Amino acid sequence: MTAPALVILAHGSRDPRSAATVHSLVKCLREMRADLRIEASFLDHCPPTPYQVIGKLAAEGVEEIVVLPLLLSSAFHARIDVPAVIDEARNRFPNLQIIASDVLGYDDSLLDVLDRRMRAELKDGRVRELDALVLAAAGSSDAQANASVTRLARLWGQRHKLPVTAAFVCAATPSPAEAVLQYRLEGRRHVAVGSLFLAPGVLPDRAESTSRKAGAVAVSRPLGVSAEVARLVLLRYGVAGLDLLTLAPASRPMLVQSA
Repeated sequence: MTAPALVILAHGSRDPRSAATVHSLVKCLREMRADLRIEASFLDHCPPTPYQVIGKLAAEGVEEIVVLPLLLSSAFHARIDVPAVIDEARNRFPNLQIIASDVLGYDDSLLDVLDRRMRAELKDGRVRELDALVLAAAGSSDAQANASVTRLARLWGQRHKLPVTAAFVCAATPSPAEAVLQYRLEGRRHVAVGSLFLAPGVLPDRAESTSRKAGAVAVSRPLGVSAEVARLVLLRYGVAGLDLLTLAPASRPMLVQSA
């Protein structure tokens, strides 16, 4: 039996660095799983759309597809946009079995990536001392999504035995700049900001520029492409692939032969 195709569904951005990161991740995934058909698609701002990709796969004879939302948060886009895409795709391609996986989520393994990005930034900036950290994320009106960032920030602080504040670029407080300023008011002069974003774009740029103006001594790059992110994608794909079995039509012939 052929494994389901994997369609990465990223949010999309007008910043070309964002799409380049997604395509690089797909390349990494293909190298890890040469047996899988893996394609990239975007909700907005840049091609191809998920319907274009799914239509191409259908024309090539693919029968089962897992759509993986390349999102850290299970907030608005995951709750509204992704289900709408899946419903529309099923309407357009009724002969396909299509399912959405869970979002990547704020998995603990991302802290390994965050640490590498931060060490590189500290080395480049010749920063030898830190007395506080800020974990900068996009932010959401969904309190549960923000609480997940706060949990990850707490774990990050425990790793390094430093105080850490979760901060949000929009829809929640404090902002990264506010978190940096608060630490400086407390007398902590060496504050670094970790970027909990998958790819470069408007929000990570805003987090970096405002944090540096507030006095941050270092701001790490977004998570980008890594083995940890790729493994997390494949984990979510694998679980969704099993769920696809429950969607199989009852009329589908069993893969056994009669005695």
